[in-house]
Amino acid sequence: MALGEFESSKALILVQHIPENIVPPIAWGRFQDDASKAFYLTHFRYLHEQLPTNSQLLSIVKRLHQSSSSPTGKFGFHVTTFWGPPPMDNSWTDSWEEYYTRKFRSALEYGQIPHGRDEELCLLGEEFIQKVIPRLLRPLQTGGRSIKPTLCHGDLYDANIQIDSATNQPVLFDPCCFYGHHEMDFQSMRAARNAVGPAFVNAYKTEVGASEPQQDFDDRNALYSMVKDEMRRLLAKHPDGIDGFKEDGAIEMSPIAR
Repeated sequence: MALGEFESSKALILVQHIPENIVPPIAWGRFQDDASKAFYLTHFRYLHEQLPTNSQLLSIVKRLHQSSSSPTGKFGFHVTTFWGPPPMDNSWTDSWEEYYTRKFRSALEYGQIPHGRDEELCLLGEEFIQKVIPRLLRPLQTGGRSIKPTLCHGDLYDANIQIDSATNQPVLFDPCCFYGHHEMDFQSMRAARNAVGPAFVNAYKTEVGASEPQQDFDDRNALYSMVKDEMRRLLAKHPDGIDGFKEDGAIEMSPIAR
């Protein structure tokens, strides 16, 4: 976990125009007397417990996504990172659908460890993997469309965004980076409890635009911030899987996608 955060922060620091918005890492390592424990050393910053404006944050996130590119041209990352406790399989792949499917399946399995196997969740998850994920992610890289693997912070939400008291600039920290579809950085912004939410997502979409097919933007956002109720809703909406995709974009958009 310490290595993942160290390498994530290193990757963010190297992105053009945003180093002042990242806390530079110094070192990581394992305890000499107990190799099962590790440390992560970074610079200390006095931070205000307040959020930047949407326009301030948008400027940074836009530069992050537009100025970064995968060193391999693929989706993934060169070390394992952790989204909270669960490890992320960051093996390199040309397919965003494949990368996300691995992440989704791993999250389903990890979520059942504390309480045992949940048969309903397993069945729902497998049907979801077969239908909804291909329906929403495969069109991003087929039919003449493509997406560029860009560096994602990986855990961009209120608690990891504050104001540096010395520079008065927004600072992003506690990353779990990967090179992926940039819309994945909005995964925590759908939850009503978070102050950085739909208003920011809509501002980003207005200024930067959405990946094609644009009519799937809101459903992709729901997919990336997945919970069981959303799984049921998206399965009901896309029962035919990838066969239900229409090139003419005749699918109705919800408010966040407008």
